[in-house]
Amino acid sequence: MPTPDFILDLRERISHAPLWLPGVTAVVLRPAADPGQPPEVLLVRRADTGAWTPVTGIAEPGEQPDVTAVREITEETGVEAEVERVLWVRAVGPVTYPNGDVASYMDTALLCRVVGDSGCAHAADDENTDARWFPVDRLPELSERFRQTITAALAGGPTRVGTPPDSSA
Repeated sequence: MPTPDFILDLRERISHAPLWLPGVTAVVLRPAADPGQPPEVLLVRRADTGAWTPVTGIAEPGEQPDVTAVREITEETGVEAEVERVLWVRAVGPVTYPNGDVASYMDTALLCRVVGDSGCAHAADDENTDARWFPVDRLPELSERFRQTITAALAGGPTRVGTPPDSSA
């Protein structure tokens, strides 16, 4: 579902005015198939921009960020996953979309791992044109925001709240 119904309802009332929304970024990692190789990260290619990103999404009203992440991963890639830890929480945006809508997000970035043997990824909805695993040392072009998020997932350090050092939205 590209735009949740509750947002479409709000847009009918407020047009393109800025919205403040809860979002998630889910960094899904798995061990490489070959021992000694770096882990792999699940990325999707967005249908609207063609950009590669980790799975992202908007929380439904009352939905917890971990539930949103697991739901979005399955909806967008067909992969079943679970959340391991929070990477950080930070504001992202404002973002102006091609139709003129403006939104900012309180983004909760989460490290996730594959559950069972459901690691076969595919574009499972119309939000993305592709979904695949990439070795973390051979990533496609990514925005700085998403590179930093993947780096934080690999670092295994403490949970962060706020803007990471040297970050850009």
